Amino acid sequence: MAIQGFEYKEFAQNLAQQALELIPPDFNENQKNYVANTLLNFSTIAGQALYDEGQFNIDQAVMITQIIAEWSFHKSVDLVRSGIPQQYWDPIMQKIAFTIFEIAKNAFHQNLPQDQCLQVIEHHVKKTYLDCIAELKDKNMIDEGLLEQASMQSNIDAMVQQQAQQEVPPQEQQPVPQQASPAGMPQQAPVSAPLGADTKVLKLATLAMLFNRLKQDKVQSILNKFSPDDANSVIKFMGMTDLDAKMDTNAVLRCLQEIKTNIPKNQQTLAPNKIIDKIQNVSQYLDRSQIEQTLRLERNKVKKFVFTALEGEYYEIAPKVANIIATHLEDSV
Repeated sequence: MAIQGFEYKEFAQNLAQQALELIPPDFNENQKNYVANTLLNFSTIAGQALYDEGQFNIDQAVMITQIIAEWSFHKSVDLVRSGIPQQYWDPIMQKIAFTIFEIAKNAFHQNLPQDQCLQVIEHHVKKTYLDCIAELKDKNMIDEGLLEQASMQSNIDAMVQQQAQQEVPPQEQQPVPQQASPAGMPQQAPVSAPLGADTKVLKLATLAMLFNRLKQDKVQSILNKFSPDDANSVIKFMGMTDLDAKMDTNAVLRCLQEIKTNIPKNQQTLAPNKIIDKIQNVSQYLDRSQIEQTLRLERNKVKKFVFTALEGEYYEIAPKVANIIATHLEDSV
């Protein structure tokens, strides 16, 4: 049975229109159109599939569609930045969108908590993206340099990791987001202040949404750099039921773009000994046979890098790529 009241076409159009304002200004018209059309196409397709299947209620269908729209935006921007030829973009985005759709449906069927659901989706989005560009390299469609450049594209990670370096002035009051309207399509009208006097409230709530997608140890290490008042405010937002649904999508996207614009551009490269430590730490939880099983589908160069690191040596590979491999192995534990 179709989902009554779920106007998926209108919802997808609204999301695409909001995203237009957030597309990087340095993109040319072709690139801007690609990002906007990709978001519109995948959110419409997902919305229609959910509508026709009728397995979820309207709130769940809205959430799944919005997740697909958000990741379609971020990863299409990443692909434009990656330098990978455009003829390869669509196949990659199709795999990512399909992965999100299936993982999200399974997560909602299992009644997973929202934060856990988002973490699972994020993990699979990143894995699918890396697997796709690795496949292009294996087929000699891109070289090692493009592989490294494409692997490092991740807007959402950059915003979370570097936002902690910004200084945020003290805050006197914390308006509480209102509940979404129960009538028809949920109306997202809370924490929607224009970027001005109440911008900080929106920023802290937006950060809470991002932090809900991270492991708690990472969140805590970032919050330790905040002032006590700001850290407490973020924690309160993180504990708020259905925070994502209570946020104004347009305002959040604008806020994310402002955060990205203001964050420092410098990035630190991890030292080889730190990367080796990360990989050796995995051996505390997995024996060699289990690691071999985990890496069974990886390229020989990746396997050699991992097992050389387990012996305490650094097999020569670009540090950024090495860190991605180490992080991916950590996530598999």
